[in-house]
Amino acid sequence: MIGKTISELATGDRAEITRVVEEDDIAAFVDAVGDYNPVHSDPTYAATTPFKAPIAPGIFTAGLISAVIGTELPGPGAIYLSQSLKFVKPVKAGDVITARAEIVELLAERNRIRLQTVCVNQRGEEVLSGEGWVMPSRTAGV
Repeated sequence: MIGKTISELATGDRAEITRVVEEDDIAAFVDAVGDYNPVHSDPTYAATTPFKAPIAPGIFTAGLISAVIGTELPGPGAIYLSQSLKFVKPVKAGDVITARAEIVELLAERNRIRLQTVCVNQRGEEVLSGEGWVMPSRTAGV
């Protein structure tokens, strides 16, 4: 299945996914990328920080934006070109994170869309915000 092409998209289109962050998700991500900062993996150390418990790497949370782009908006076949990020609040195991993307600009002649991106927790608090540029698939979905 291929996602939407530029001709099927419009400013204001939006999509989201929601995921419960599990301790095993954080541990697997830390292992996969080698980010062994103890604030992510050592409860004893993390207890001495302002967070009081291990937090997910910010890029783990940003990966949820990638999931929205690659599965929903514009969907499979899209190429993620760039992303600015602001990490606003920590994400911990047990948090329910909703990642959202909304088209704020569409450049049909260049096959590009600009997305406002945000992740919020189960309390509706923003934990990540930013802006991304994406190239939708040039091939229509089946």
